[in-house]
Amino acid sequence: MNGPVIGEDGVARCPWAGGPGVMRDYHDTEWGLPVDGDDAVFERMTLEAFQSGLSWSTILNKRDNFRVAFDGFHIETIASYDVDKRAELMADAGIVRNRLKIDATIQNARAALDTPLEDFVWSFRPEQTGAPRHLGESPTTSAESLALSKALKKKGFTFVGPTTMHALMEAIGIVDNHLVGCHRRGASGVWT
Repeated sequence: MNGPVIGEDGVARCPWAGGPGVMRDYHDTEWGLPVDGDDAVFERMTLEAFQSGLSWSTILNKRDNFRVAFDGFHIETIASYDVDKRAELMADAGIVRNRLKIDATIQNARAALDTPLEDFVWSFRPEQTGAPRHLGESPTTSAESLALSKALKKKGFTFVGPTTMHALMEAIGIVDNHLVGCHRRGASGVWT
């Protein structure tokens, strides 16, 4: 029923990270752990938006290219991008060349200039979170992700729908959707 899987290394993980590679590395070292700073939250938010309609492994495999193309996800730098920088990004085969997502990244950086992003996003942390035993019990949205989505849109952010915001909340440890039995369950220290 899509519960934890035991890898060839004998470690139990969420099934999407069962085999060696970029997905396992991300699962074991980043997914569900808090990040520090507005730029780090902005990076995760941006990557989650770019993932929409694509596989997460595609984004992870291009992540280093994204970091170079978007100047380390430095909010102030991205907020200053002009039409020439947009054209440069659209020509960059190392990233996902989607005009709407590139424009959203620039718009979101401009909106983030007036928003203490890390604190703002964390203010939508639920009072409690579930403990899914299999993928079917892992939610893809929540009341909190819907509220975060609406609040960000009011501030001028785009490509921040409730599913994307729930994925962001998972990625940075606001909710712990590592499955019961996964060696990373509870690793963020946020939920005990």
